[in-house]
Formats: sequence, C-alpha cells, structure tokens
Amino acid sequence: MLPAPITGLVGRELALDEVWQLLGGARLVTLSGPGGVGKTRLAVEAARRCVRDVGEVWFVELAGRRGDCVDDLVPVVSAALGIREDAPVGLPGLGTPPAERLAAALRDRRLLLVLDNCEHVVEPVAGLTGLLLGAAPGLRVLATSQEPLGLAGESVYAVEPLQLPESVRLFVERATASAPGFTLDGADTATRDAVAEICRRLDGIPLALELAATRVRALGVRELAVRLGDRFRVLTAGQRGAPARQRTLRAVIDWSWELLTPPERTALCRLAVHRDGCTLDAAEAVCGGGDVERAEVLDLLARLVDRSLVFMADGIAGAAPRYRLLESVAAYAVERLDETADVSCVRDRHVSHYLELAELADPHLRGAAQREWLARLDAEAANLREALDHAIRRAATEGTDNAVRLATALSWWWLLRGRLNEARNALAAVCAVDATAAEPRLLHAAFALLTGESTPRPTPSLEASVQHHGRAPWLYAYALFSSGDPAAGEPINRQVLDHCTATGDRWGTAAALALGAMLALARGDLAAVERDGPRGAELFRELGDRWGELQTVTPLAALAEIRGDYGGAERRQQEGLGIAEELGLASEVSARLSGLGRLALPAREWDRARELHERARRLAVEQGYLYGEVHALMGLALGARRSGDLDGAQTYLSRLRDGYPSSEAGAHLLCTELGLVAELRGDGPGATEHQLRGLRLALSLGEPRALALSLEGLAGAVALSGETGARHAALLLGAATAARRSVHAPLPESERADVDRVTAGALAALGREAFTEAYERGTATDPAEAARTAADGLSPQA
Repeated sequence: MLPAPITGLVGRELALDEVWQLLGGARLVTLSGPGGVGKTRLAVEAARRCVRDVGEVWFVELAGRRGDCVDDLVPVVSAALGIREDAPVGLPGLGTPPAERLAAALRDRRLLLVLDNCEHVVEPVAGLTGLLLGAAPGLRVLATSQEPLGLAGESVYAVEPLQLPESVRLFVERATASAPGFTLDGADTATRDAVAEICRRLDGIPLALELAATRVRALGVRELAVRLGDRFRVLTAGQRGAPARQRTLRAVIDWSWELLTPPERTALCRLAVHRDGCTLDAAEAVCGGGDVERAEVLDLLARLVDRSLVFMADGIAGAAPRYRLLESVAAYAVERLDETADVSCVRDRHVSHYLELAELADPHLRGAAQREWLARLDAEAANLREALDHAIRRAATEGTDNAVRLATALSWWWLLRGRLNEARNALAAVCAVDATAAEPRLLHAAFALLTGESTPRPTPSLEASVQHHGRAPWLYAYALFSSGDPAAGEPINRQVLDHCTATGDRWGTAAALALGAMLALARGDLAAVERDGPRGAELFRELGDRWGELQTVTPLAALAEIRGDYGGAERRQQEGLGIAEELGLASEVSARLSGLGRLALPAREWDRARELHERARRLAVEQGYLYGEVHALMGLALGARRSGDLDGAQTYLSRLRDGYPSSEAGAHLLCTELGLVAELRGDGPGATEHQLRGLRLALSLGEPRALALSLEGLAGAVALSGETGARHAALLLGAATAARRSVHAPLPESERADVDRVTAGALAALGREAFTEAYERGTATDPAEAARTAADGLSPQA
C-alpha cells in the first residue's frame, strides 16, 4: 500500500519522468539527496505511476526502525507486505532464517517495493535488498536514502535542491495557503527580492521552504528574509502530523548529524568555515589537524558526499572540483564547531591556507598566467574575504601580520577585477588595526581616490615607498591621474620609472611608461605619448601581462584619433575590448566601450554611440567605477548635443555637474559643453559665462588642445552679439588654430562641426575680408595671451 496521494510536487515534473523511466529498466533505483529535499514525495509519485506495470506496489517506512542485521528488518517489511512470519512458504524446517523465508514468499510475485528513509539502517537494508532481488526475479526496489545502498546494479538518482524559479513557485504556493491574501502578482521589487533571497538562502530545499512559508502570515516576507540569520529559531512551525524529524529545520539536520561518526562530524564542522565551497587542497589544509590526519580528509569528504551533506561540483574550465555545503547545513555545523575547543585553530588554518594562495597568486597576476590565476582567486572570493575578516578580528591578540600580508597580496586582484569599494573598505579596516603599515596605507589612499573619496589618508614618504613598495606608489600615481590630479601623479610616476629602470624591474618600467603616456596626453605632449606608449605596450607583451597592454590602449588610441586616424583608433579600442572581455575585467570593458562610443560620434552614428556609452555606464555602476561612470555620462551628453537633442544634453550635463566629483580636466569639458548648449539655444550671456569658466580652467591646465577647445567655444558665444562679437570670434578662432598647430594636432575634418558653424556665422556678419584679417591676427597671437585678454575683457567686472 502507498501513502495517500501527495499534492504539489512543484518543480519535480521532469525528475518524476526520469525516475519512472529508470524504474522501467533497473531493478534497484535509489533516490539519494539531503534531508528535506523531497525524496519521499518523488518516490511515492513515481511508484504510483508504476502500478499498471508491476501490479503490486508496497511502501515500507523505515525512519523509526533500528537494526544492525538483515533479520532485524524482516518483521517491518513483512508487516508492510501483509506476510505472516509464521506462514508456510515451502521451505523445510522452522529454523529457516527470517530473511530467507521472506525471500521465498516473494519469489513468484511481481511487485515494486518502496523502502523509505534507509540512511540510518543502510547496511542491513543493503543486505536484505540484495537477498530479495536475488531470490525474486519479479521484484523491483525503489529506495530513498541520504546515501546509496552500494549494491551492484544499483541506479542512483540524485534528487537535487530546486532551482530558483521552482523554489519561488513552491514557496509562493505554500505561503498563499498559509497566509490568505499573499501573492507575488503585482508585488513590488522589494517583496520579490525578499522571496528570491529566502529561496536562495534556504538552498531550494522543499521542506525548508515549506517551513518558511508558514511564517509569512506572522512576519511577512521581508522580515522573514532578515531573520534567516537565525534560521533555526525561526523555522520551527512544521505541520503537526509530520514526523518529528521534519517539524523544524534543526530536527531535519539533527537526523543527519546523528548518523555521522565522530571523525565525520569533525570534518563537517571544519568544512563549514569555508564560504561558497572549497577545493580538496583547502579541505585537507583546514580539516586536517588534531584528531583528524590530513591523509584522512579525502575519505571523510567522500563519505560526507555519499551522505548528501556535501556536494561536489566540477570546476569550471578544467579547474579543480569544489565541495560545498548547503547554507543551512553550514550554519548548523558552524554552531557545532563553535561549541568545540579548536574553533580558533580551525579558523587560523583557514586564514593560513588562503594567505598562502593569495601570495602565490600575486606575481602571476602580472604575467602570462594572469587569466588562470584571476579565475582561481575569483572562485575563492568568499573564502578570501572571510579569511581577511578573521585575520583582522584576530589582530588584537595575534598580531597584524596576517591581515597586512593578505590585504596587500589581494590588492592587485581587487584592482583588476574592479572590486574598488571592497579594496578601500578592507584596507581601511587593516589600517585601523595597524596604523604603522606603510604599504596598506598607500594602497588605501589609492583605492580611496579611485572610488571618489576627496580626502584620502596621508601617505608615508613616497621616496621610501618607491624603494620598498614599488607597485603601491605606482598605483597611487595611477589613482591620482584617474581621479583628475595628473600634476600630483607625475613626479611619483617619474620616481617609479627611474627606480624600476635602475633595478631592472621590467614590469614596473612598463607600468610607469604606460602611465607616463597617459600623463603626457593630459598635458598635450603628443611626442611623449608616441615615445612612451609603444615602449610600455611592447614590454607588457613580452611579459605576457594582458592587463598591462590595456593601459596603453587609451593614450595610443587617443593619439590616433587626434591625428584623424579613426580606423587606427578603433582598431586599438577593439583590441583592448577583446583583452578586457577575455580576462573578465568589467571596469576595463566599460572604459573600452566608452572609447568606442566616442569614435562613433565623428561618424555621426548617434544610436551606436548612445548604446555603447549606456552599456559602459551600466557596467561602471555595477563595479563602483565612479570615473568610468563619469566618462560614459559625458559621452552620452556629447552624443545628445551633437545629434540636436539639447534637452537630453542639458540633463546629462546637469547630472555630472550636480552629482559627481570632477577633475580639473573634467570640469573644463563640462563648462565647454554647457556653453555650447547655451549657444545653440541662443543664450549668449549664459554661453559666455560657461565658456569663460572653462577658459580659466584651460589656462590652469596648460594643455594646448583644451585651450583651443575653450577659445572655439567662446568664439561661438561672442558671435551671438552682432558684428563686434563676430570680429572677436574670428580672432579667437585664429588663436585656437595656433594652439592646435603648436602640438601638431589640427582639428580633424569630422570634428569641425562646431567651428564651421561659428565660422559661417562670423563670415556672414563680417564678410570674408574682415573675417580673414581678424582670424590671421588671432593665428599670430600667443594663444594663452589671447585667452587671458578675452577672459579679462569679457568678465562681468570688466
């Protein structure tokens, strides 16, 4: 006899078909999986489907039974089948063993025997099952157990936790039954997110989801999600008719815990200190110690996998397999670990293992094995964070060395992966426990700048830092440049270049050359860009550092663009995008997308430019890459203005002005664009005010192309004020041409729309002869002097 039909086999429709098909070809099928995953429900429904095929289906509940040998189970099975143990079965003598008498009773029958909850009596169940299958050719057995029976010919079907969509379906169905009126239809994002979080944190285990659903009526889903940190106190309201082991989440795991040997319990507790799984090497390093030898860990791990308490998943792209615990099992095991005397030793071994991994990985992140080691650290992200947190917590009693070393070793991974906020926060925590650690202080200052902090911590002597912490000063100089202070970064980068050249540090030399090219671009020294950029790129290629190659893309692509070689610029940006995508560097992907978006503007490909800049912006936001977000927003503003969407341009520019920090160079471009929008709307005074502000910034920057851009923008503003303004505009346009000629960077034809518009207006107002006379006077004037004269003459107080 089977139990009454079980309703709501949510998310198991495919599994039901697969188990039914297995039973059609195998005589022994075992449904294996963790407690509460739904093995019994699946077995009952699969057996119900088999009634027509096998004639008889019988269900044997073994959960409350104990036994050490086969004969201990015979009364239970016989009673379920309705067989009297003293009934004659054709065997001579009353001394025949009970198991053989049962086998003889089944010899000529066609039936399916469902043996439910076998894990606590797996040895005698295996013995009895083997005997019965050998004696009764018409018998099939469907077993449910947290571990396989281990018999020849056994087909094991792993009943896995539900995937997120099915978990949500089940939870909502049960929550609706428990709390009338609850629904996800039309629910707000916060409610939907809370339901998804509940389902994820309960690992898609149906019993846990059903226990959680009963709390919706009292707590609601948002508060329930918050309280899952104390899940064993919250999930205690199971159905009254359910077996005791299924009435609370703790009882479900207690049942599995009681079946473990002491070494297995120890290994499970120690495994639980890992976050998001671990490799076999990590398990051996952390679990081995004290009463468990390292050599024993593999066997213990295998037994825990067999018992469905640990799951093994193949590593990605040939990486080592990973072992993980369900979150609820891990929470239970951590509680048990905290009750033991060796909890600190276990956590210290966890720190030691991941510190060793981080320090081993660090140099490889700047060489040919970069991609492989990035992937290894990515897989261990949660463990690395947990190890660092513990090292910081232990700093007061055990010293700061581990925390300092681990944070320093992880800094390059944080940078490459765009984990800028994580880096800043972690390094700040390390500096808080050790204010004397020079390298973390400098690294923290760098990441603070990269995440938009305006007042980074004071740094130690840069000269000493360059001597002893070569990469940290370079990163600080890089951060100063990225945050809009290239003048402060330039001398530091020169020190790094001199030191690395003298000591033969090829990577440091390449990095300083690449950053030097960027700094040269910022000050308008195109010859230095052409000199240093290719040298840095070549050195990085020789070293196999693909991220390093990326650092030369921006200056060399910009150089090509300035000289009108848009094809060359696009080729470099596309190559950079390929490298960034190959390495999974989201921040660099954002930068390259913005670069390609800029190149779409001269081609008047407005839709493509907008799409590229919007993709870059979204990626930058996800990564906390503030300056990438600023760059993308400016690209969107440029595209909107050039395509005639002045309202859109004003919106983007106002967001940048009011909501984001800005470098001097960024503020200059912002003022220029605000002035151009005002000019195109016919607002001469407003345009002049913005352009004068930008002109003063250009003079401060000392970059000829920035000065030219401001002179051209101011020409457009003053040209709106009649013939006198037109004459002044012609002179300013001539001065802008002189500024561009000084660095051999004439305005490319595709970038001349604004200048051509202003030129046409001035020509119409003056005539060609008067325009040419004023323009040529401008070309003969020192551009900076022309700018200062204009600023003095047009200022409101003049």
